[in-house]
Amino acid sequence: MATALLAEPERPHRQRRKQARPQELIDAALALFVEHGFAATRMEEIASRAGVSKGTLYLYYPSKEELLKAVIRERLSSEIKAVAAEVARHEGSYAELLREMFALWWLRAYDNPASGVFKLVITEVRGFPDIAEVYYREVVEPGSHLIGEMVSKGIAAGEFRAVDVEAAVHSLVLPMVMMCVHKHSLGACAPIESLLDPHQFVYQHIDLVVRGLLVTPPPTTAPPGKKKR
Repeated sequence: MATALLAEPERPHRQRRKQARPQELIDAALALFVEHGFAATRMEEIASRAGVSKGTLYLYYPSKEELLKAVIRERLSSEIKAVAAEVARHEGSYAELLREMFALWWLRAYDNPASGVFKLVITEVRGFPDIAEVYYREVVEPGSHLIGEMVSKGIAAGEFRAVDVEAAVHSLVLPMVMMCVHKHSLGACAPIESLLDPHQFVYQHIDLVVRGLLVTPPPTTAPPGKKKR
């Protein structure tokens, strides 16, 4: 009986809902931004999708721009920080680090609804400079720095050739970004056959770039993730 009296009482449903509400609003906003585009989505639609009043939505996010910034921070920036923590614990080959960590990073991004943010940024961000600044500061800069660090350490260790690090970063990242854009544009209505298995594409692309970085390329073998027949 004493134990039962000392147990922490369960929080009321309303309190639990209030704490979860920012995430619910972000989820609703992301879904509508991807479906209809950022400019075409109205705050009333976001509130309705989240099951709250428009006034409640404005209590948490005063504008549609602030909602998209929150989506960027919650879904993309936080993922980069998580990958950075995993990279810091890695021991061993930098080629394997790129093949494993970079692949998992982009597969998580691709499989997440937040992959639609890349299309929004490319197609609509020019009209919203504040969002462009947040995206560059919280996604482009830290992401490029993290990948560049992996390549630079591989060069310093004698594992990679002395290449232009920035160019190597672009070579790794830009096809991944375009794959996400394709998913939410042409791929939604007329998919390219070679991209029907995006996971396979990710592994093949990374293997191709990593082989170009290596001082001594290994014998030709099936890239990671490739199904053997």
